[in-house]
Amino acid sequence: MYDIKQLYEPKTVKEALLLRKEHPEALVLAGGSDILIQIREGKLAGCELISIYALDELRGICIEEDGSLLIRPLSSFTDVVMHPLIKKHMPVLGEAVEQIGGPQIRNIGTIGGNICNGVTSADSAGTLKAYDAMLEIASLEGTRILPYADFNLKPGKVDLHPGEILTGIRIPKASYDKTYAHFIKYAMRRAMDIATLSCSVNVRLTDDKQKVERLRIAFGVAAPIPIRAFTAEKSANGHLLNEALINKVAEGALADVMPRTSWRASKEFRLHLVEELARRATLTSIEKAGGKING
Repeated sequence: MYDIKQLYEPKTVKEALLLRKEHPEALVLAGGSDILIQIREGKLAGCELISIYALDELRGICIEEDGSLLIRPLSSFTDVVMHPLIKKHMPVLGEAVEQIGGPQIRNIGTIGGNICNGVTSADSAGTLKAYDAMLEIASLEGTRILPYADFNLKPGKVDLHPGEILTGIRIPKASYDKTYAHFIKYAMRRAMDIATLSCSVNVRLTDDKQKVERLRIAFGVAAPIPIRAFTAEKSANGHLLNEALINKVAEGALADVMPRTSWRASKEFRLHLVEELARRATLTSIEKAGGKING
């Protein structure tokens, strides 16, 4: 049995927002693959829940009039993996979330819940940050748009105010257009495990395939929150496709991360992974884009 004080099941987003305002201590339940486990373990025993799982208006993936890719937060990981728009415009996101848990978890778990948990190991987080995702956050007072880069405040804490609900994740066309990407998750097991470290890279090459027009790189479990490696990005943009580029990305990544030692891995091993995964993900992204590293 689950020790739940009260379960509210709104029928509309507006009703959910009303409940959020009336019950500020209540937790929002999406897929439940994280919250229900914590309740069962006793960590959240006696809590109030607002289940938004039945709100189909918070599901779906589409292209907006301005070309941005809109992902509604209740889209399951399986929805993301299988959706033709993700496969066409941002396949790396599907590749990332396909590595979450097993089929049962991917069928029930949601992409919105994954990022609202605020954990650094969220498998969707690095790719969304590397693609300059923008978040649509609604309240009874209206909707605000927040860069996902500013959403994580500290481990397990995100910038959701009392009375707010995440209603959309937007990827600007300028971020996904003509880009090629690769995601690597290093874990102790090959399946159904939390990342020891993850890296997501996307690149856009110049038309002649000789230089990097733009590179984005982000990491999970390399700092208290998922982070972009801006030093690495700055060193890569405009660079010729050669071995020096790969070295600069790896060195720049090391300058940006702040890993810690845990039971999964030491700080030193995570630093090694940062450097190695940055190299591999960058090289593969360039190859996917039709480029070739010259000696």
